[in-house]
Amino acid sequence: MTGRERILAVLAGQRTDHLACMPITMMFAADVLGVKYERYAREYKVMVDAQVKTAEMFGFDHVSAIGPPPPETADMGAKLQWFADQPPAMNEAEALLEDKSVLGRERARGPVSGEWIENRIRGIELMRQRVGNELLVEGWASGPCAAAAELRGLNRLMMDFGDDPEFVRELFDFTVESGIRFADVQIEAGADSIGIGDAAASLVGPRIYREFVWPCEKKLVDAIHTRGAKVRLHICGNTRKILDDIGKLRCDLVDVDFLVPLEEARAQTGAGQTLSGNLDPVRELRDGSPETIAHALEALQAKAGAQWIVSAGCEIVRDTRHENVRALVGFARTHKSVH
Repeated sequence: MTGRERILAVLAGQRTDHLACMPITMMFAADVLGVKYERYAREYKVMVDAQVKTAEMFGFDHVSAIGPPPPETADMGAKLQWFADQPPAMNEAEALLEDKSVLGRERARGPVSGEWIENRIRGIELMRQRVGNELLVEGWASGPCAAAAELRGLNRLMMDFGDDPEFVRELFDFTVESGIRFADVQIEAGADSIGIGDAAASLVGPRIYREFVWPCEKKLVDAIHTRGAKVRLHICGNTRKILDDIGKLRCDLVDVDFLVPLEEARAQTGAGQTLSGNLDPVRELRDGSPETIAHALEALQAKAGAQWIVSAGCEIVRDTRHENVRALVGFARTHKSVH
């Protein structure tokens, strides 16, 4: 099987030749290529070179057009602070929507396009050209909570849930519309799957998640499915209190961060939900050994059951030893799904 075939088969609940492996790499991939992270983020050809080289070197089943800044918010004018060899940071003091009235102006100007969205589209087109159908090509879009935090500022947004819920609803409607449009153009460019990154959603409780976040995530998930692509949901952090609702989104793949016991994720999302994860990227993957990594993955497979894809709980950190990453892939190649 090709990597693409393997992932799609797992997502469909079918048997595969061995387990699929699709870890998240950004700074790690840039280091593999030997470039500063700012170039990875700014230049689509560099990102593609880094992703393809990393996938080929270690035997991943996918390549991923992933990395900050989020193109859809960057093209709106979200303020960023750049660093030569670290991801850019959102400058909350100069947030685009520090003044809430600016939202009306942003909505009035209609669909946003620009250099960042164009950069990502070109990247996915080139990825598809480079890997053909051998590997799954994955695009990404910001979830409603993450995009709102980029535009408004995380601390302001958390206050807004209580102080101005109607504004939050209007802001989330805006971000999910932008997310759908961005997902559309990536699918047209050749993406098989769209990852939804919504890290800020792990910071809210179940009531706020259910009332504000879930309906918009569901709208984004359903729109992507309507266009024929798969959906991967990635919410960094502790999602234990919202796992049941996450299972109801009907994503094809749900990443489970290392803070969440995998057995809880399985119990609350259901036997048919494909899960990915969830080695601790630092203590278990970076600081472990091939032997301890294999042992930890055996335990995770027992907890996850059949619908499981091998990965760390979050991004592979940049100074992870190559032998440890090979151990991650080696486990996938030497083990089959337990049906």
